[in-house]
Amino acid sequence: MPRLADNGLPGVGRQLHLYDTGAGAVRPTEPGPTARMYVCGITPYDATHLGHAATYLGFDLINRVWRDSGHDVHYVQNVTDVDDPLLERAEQTGEDWRELAEREITLFRDDMTRLRILPPDQYVGAVEAIPLIVEMIEELHAKGAAYELDGDVYFPVSADPDFGRVSRLTHAEMLPLFAERGGDPDRRGKKDPLDALLWMAQRPGEPGWDSPLGRGRPGWHVECSAISIDRLGMSFDVEGGGSDLAFPHHEMGAAHAQVATGERPHARAYVHAGMVALEGEKMSKSRGNLVFVSRLLAEGTDPMAIRLALLAHHYRSDWEWTSADLEAANARLTRWREAVGLAAGPAAAQLLAGVRRQLAWDLDAPAALAAVDQWAERAVAGDAADVHAPGHVRSVVDALLGVAL
Repeated sequence: MPRLADNGLPGVGRQLHLYDTGAGAVRPTEPGPTARMYVCGITPYDATHLGHAATYLGFDLINRVWRDSGHDVHYVQNVTDVDDPLLERAEQTGEDWRELAEREITLFRDDMTRLRILPPDQYVGAVEAIPLIVEMIEELHAKGAAYELDGDVYFPVSADPDFGRVSRLTHAEMLPLFAERGGDPDRRGKKDPLDALLWMAQRPGEPGWDSPLGRGRPGWHVECSAISIDRLGMSFDVEGGGSDLAFPHHEMGAAHAQVATGERPHARAYVHAGMVALEGEKMSKSRGNLVFVSRLLAEGTDPMAIRLALLAHHYRSDWEWTSADLEAANARLTRWREAVGLAAGPAAAQLLAGVRRQLAWDLDAPAALAAVDQWAERAVAGDAADVHAPGHVRSVVDALLGVAL
């Protein structure tokens, strides 16, 4: 049974329900005393953009709602600190790839701290996890679920009878996405175009590590499989990331883990955040249409305004960032701070219940913000029924929405 929440709010929050991509429906989460969550982290070759921030803010809300309902939370996030995009950027700039990764990891964590994203209990880099990854690949080899191709090692998707259940896509639907999102469906010699790379033999000029598989480096998907199982075990409560990770990343990761361990499911629910666009295109490093958190902060933007601008959109929605988002967030922040600075305001018990209810049903942050707006309007209009209410509302907004007023 979960324990009482320790966030300073009265009572205990509601059971969290989330949209599970694999089920195609909103379902209750049913963690034990400790809720277990794995969220796929960054490839550290450029600064944190608002698409990153929106994704990690969504999982921050999960963390906060679970804690409010009395659970401890074991939260793990990886860092893909060796991968093609990182190596390509380092070559373009002439910087050592390790120094580039270290600098961008530090910047990412600083950005998350200023946005008041609760940090994971463990950040785990791909490089430090290489022994775990090699061990998993050897397990797959032993079960006939790995094969070699010109020194590289591949996973045959036919090895997992449940392949396709995470993304709910057909083989034909997967093929173009696999090509678009880092796969190599056209490589000759593969048993199936969708088979995923587990271990890449060292290429000239690229880093490599000695292993029983030969000198090389790990594939992307198996990295998260190995780290999540090592830190959380199988059947943890939520695996998450952006919606572009449902396939191939989470589909492949689940298959690797389930075949290697003989257990299933890898995760009980797969939760995905929507994409943030700018000028009609998904915000991404490859397109270069980015709004950087660090740049907004350097320009003097209040980090709580950035957080409120992101919270104004449901975590699963695809939306486009405009200057109007930040203008509305600044106005909201000013109004809320004015309201909680008053000597008294409307009673806060109903607000607390409403925010808990909205967040517990698939993280409806926009509805929660609207509830606080209504309270603030009444307070500013002169409803001064409770001298303790402004302080209580400040605590609710802090603990559940992560906004410091």
